[in-house]
Amino acid sequence: MSGARLARPRSLLFAPGNRADLIAKLPRAQPDAVVIDLEDAVPGIPEAKAAARPVARDAARDLMAAAPHLPVFLRVNAPHSPYFAEDLNVLTPELAGVVIPKLESAADVRLVMNALATHGLTLPLLAGLETGAGVWNAHEILREDAVRWAYFGAEDYTTDLGGRRTPGGLEVLYARSQVALAARLTGVPALDIVVTALNDPDRFREDGALGRALGYAGKLCIHPAQVALAHDLFGATDAERTRAHALLAAAHDAAAQGHGAFSFEGQMVDEPMLAAARAILAQEVGRAR
Repeated sequence: MSGARLARPRSLLFAPGNRADLIAKLPRAQPDAVVIDLEDAVPGIPEAKAAARPVARDAARDLMAAAPHLPVFLRVNAPHSPYFAEDLNVLTPELAGVVIPKLESAADVRLVMNALATHGLTLPLLAGLETGAGVWNAHEILREDAVRWAYFGAEDYTTDLGGRRTPGGLEVLYARSQVALAARLTGVPALDIVVTALNDPDRFREDGALGRALGYAGKLCIHPAQVALAHDLFGATDAERTRAHALLAAAHDAAAQGHGAFSFEGQMVDEPMLAAARAILAQEVGRAR
């Protein structure tokens, strides 16, 4: 499955690039897409990074053969890290895209694309916005043609600012909103922050509900159990789909009768309501393909 067909992922499930056993199990959770991670999930020492690369390369190849309809991404280390150049040797054209962490400017995006070009690759990018500069320049980064998706990384962002993560997450609300706004203005689907409490589904639901309310398309998942929760939060419910069909049918009937304004379920209908209904049904079509 190509990256171009992954319109609005509800879930992006990560696995460490040095764990072929976990990578092989990724399809079981039925995520919308998966990421084989050479960055945070692999210890930050040269020996560990070097050992992980052939494991990630071979595991990605095997996974794409075993699950051809599952979009597979690989996350390399940040462009200005000492590991980035060697990580590019692991990438192949069959990947759905490459995840680039800690992008801080449009110039960073162009640096990445030039580096990919030297390897004969033109993979689409999933941009990681997880530093102060990355959030500040989110709009210019997401305007780059190569960037198809994005995510906000709260942990690295807080560390970069010298702050502290809190259970309420107030310290990242501004940045989280800024990334969501930039994503909306550029038409790039953005994935919401990681929930590190692996055994606390209520925490995941609460945090994910805020992410959806802010406008995120989906959620980063670091445990298979989080995938179904993300799909519940970011996918339309049966009731929402039924209502969207009924609303658009009523709009069609009103237009046929020459009525520009009409009421539905006791509420006056405006264009934003119709746009929201169309978005729900477009999501439904995307899942069926």
